[in-house]
Amino acid sequence: MISVTDIAAEKIQSAIQKRGRGLGIQVGVKTTGCSGLAYILEYVDREQGQQHCVAHYDHKGVRIYVKPEHLVYLDGMTIDYQKRGLNEGFEFINDREKDRCGCGESFRI
Repeated sequence: MISVTDIAAEKIQSAIQKRGRGLGIQVGVKTTGCSGLAYILEYVDREQGQQHCVAHYDHKGVRIYVKPEHLVYLDGMTIDYQKRGLNEGFEFINDREKDRCGCGESFRI
């Protein structure tokens, strides 16, 4: 299961509301960077067909979609929202991470 903090849930719901459409978010990983993997977060505007085999569940009013092949990397992760100085954005807290690259953009399991 992936969870979201209260502030992250508020930010996701607010962004979907400002867009005027959206069922939730899809969270996944892609191969990139120094350490190998990076998180992706995208809006979901319509239900995925069976061919995509997307798992979904609700947490704090946010529907989260995850492709089953990504669950091995993401299960147990928490999505938070942080503001540090002039920078703000979503932060992924994942106990499965073994290492992050120096710039913080990629990780490995």
